[in-house]
Amino acid sequence: MNFIRNLASKILVIAAAAFAASTCLASSDDYPNKPIKIVVPYPPGGTSDSVARIVANGLTQKFGKPVIVDNRGGAGTVLGTQVVTSSEPDGYTLLLTSTPLAINETLYATLPYRVFKDIVPVSVVASVPLVMIVNPSSKAKTVADLVQMAKDRPGQLTYGSSGNGGSPHLSMEMFQAATGTKFVHVPYKGSAPAVMDLVAGQTDVVVDTTLTTQPQVAAGKARALAQLGAQRSKLMPDIPTLQESGLAGYDVSSWFVLAAPGKTPTALINKLNAAVSELIASDAVRETFAKQGLEAVGGDVAATNHFVKQQIERFGTAVKNAGVKVD
Repeated sequence: MNFIRNLASKILVIAAAAFAASTCLASSDDYPNKPIKIVVPYPPGGTSDSVARIVANGLTQKFGKPVIVDNRGGAGTVLGTQVVTSSEPDGYTLLLTSTPLAINETLYATLPYRVFKDIVPVSVVASVPLVMIVNPSSKAKTVADLVQMAKDRPGQLTYGSSGNGGSPHLSMEMFQAATGTKFVHVPYKGSAPAVMDLVAGQTDVVVDTTLTTQPQVAAGKARALAQLGAQRSKLMPDIPTLQESGLAGYDVSSWFVLAAPGKTPTALINKLNAAVSELIASDAVRETFAKQGLEAVGGDVAATNHFVKQQIERFGTAVKNAGVKVD
């Protein structure tokens, strides 16, 4: 009798698993059958918003269903991200966010969600290179010059950033750790005032995106010493990377990722990843990205997860080294 009961129980478990799998597959095959919402945790008009609208337009054409962008800025992307983490994991509420997805894991003392548990990456859509600039009157003509100046005057040179805990700030923390130098951080409320003060000679160095720095360099108002990514940007092809300047393994950029609520079925994640990969592989999207200083990234789900995990670890170390924390 016990044998029969055990056998019956096993059959029920197998049947339930099979039913769940078939339901998931069916929902994936039928997806989407209604509008999709992409939440952007920033106000309208920024780069994240622009990337989200490019993705939304592409997915609308791909799926034949409306994909709308919903801007929910505030609290360093936490508010908008929380909108998605509290949504049903059915693929109809997605998140288009940026580097703070990785940074906030360590920056915030308490966070109402965790990456990979409450929010899962779908695809790294694009990246935007970071560039190190100095005033044209600076004696630093190369990265080596800047490092030597900093070592000759420890704790006296200043660097401006768009704010505490952002990728420009933390990239300079990584630079100091890699070169054994010490600069004084001057945080600003945004990229524009940080760059303007450098142009005015108020700070010694600034790191920011190609979108912000390239116009100043082209106008002769700033000098670019290096790009921080592993490869040269197409927007500034004549500027060497930090790796080329002697910092082996240094590779930092800002990036944009599409994500979904935790527990979203794997089949839906894979379907969305395939759709985004197809979209950003198109010449039209790559051309649109290039005009905005962006570079398409892509990659399958496994590669995306590996990248985000790596970024959490890398920025986490920088946050700890900088001693910054948000309660």
